[in-house]
Amino acid sequence: EKIVTRLESIAQRLEQGDTKLEEALSLFEEGVKLSQEGTKRLDDAEQRLEVLLGDGKTESFQSDDA
Repeated sequence: EKIVTRLESIAQRLEQGDTKLEEALSLFEEGVKLSQEGTKRLDDAEQRLEVLLGDGKTESFQSDDA
């Protein structure tokens, strides 16, 4: 959740259009790193679910955030 919150904050700052180029690049770089970390965490969680389910298949479900 912290990653999503920070990504939203970064997106809002960049969408305002009043950030200087260097700051915008820094924010963009941070956003890319956060996105990669979030993807990795989701992939890890999916692998854990596959192990827990035992058959290698995951069940589809909606999170409360959706």
